Amino acid sequence: AAARAAAQAQASAGRAPAPASRAPAPTPKRVEPVVGEVRNSAGATPTGVRFAQLRGQLRFPVRGELVGRFGAPRAEGGTTWKGVFIRAGTGADVRAVAGGEVVYSDWLRGYGNLIIVDHGGDYLSVYGNNDALLKEVGDAVAGGDAIASVGTSGGGGESGLYFELRHQGRPLDPMQWVRLN
Repeated sequence: AAARAAAQAQASAGRAPAPASRAPAPTPKRVEPVVGEVRNSAGATPTGVRFAQLRGQLRFPVRGELVGRFGAPRAEGGTTWKGVFIRAGTGADVRAVAGGEVVYSDWLRGYGNLIIVDHGGDYLSVYGNNDALLKEVGDAVAGGDAIASVGTSGGGGESGLYFELRHQGRPLDPMQWVRLN
């Protein structure tokens, strides 16, 4: 999306201005800010529901065994879990917990293959340790969409998903956001 917007901006910069007697034709430059303003001011997921309203209703992004809990000391020492680790079989689908837009999809030291989804209202969901990433930056996702597959890329050697929720950059306890049934 960013590359497309940059190409559109570059193409429109080379165009001659429209004659004063004629109304200018709409260009992507006029549309793009409106879309951004609506998304940012609404703070809602693509379904129109604010992410904050989903507290206690989310499903875990993968089925498995919860082996690392938010706030617990990590085995390596020195730090605590900022999310949860769910042990699951390599290749299992990792699903978005709610609708949003992919804002990061790449390898990151300590997280392995990582995907981050922006849900609006300064809420992010973070999915690490993946084998493969199925979505790219700018992709819109719906809750339940497969976005990655479980792996061991985070360096811990165990197959599973590292999952975080963040609001305004601060980690939230995912257990307070998911339904347990």
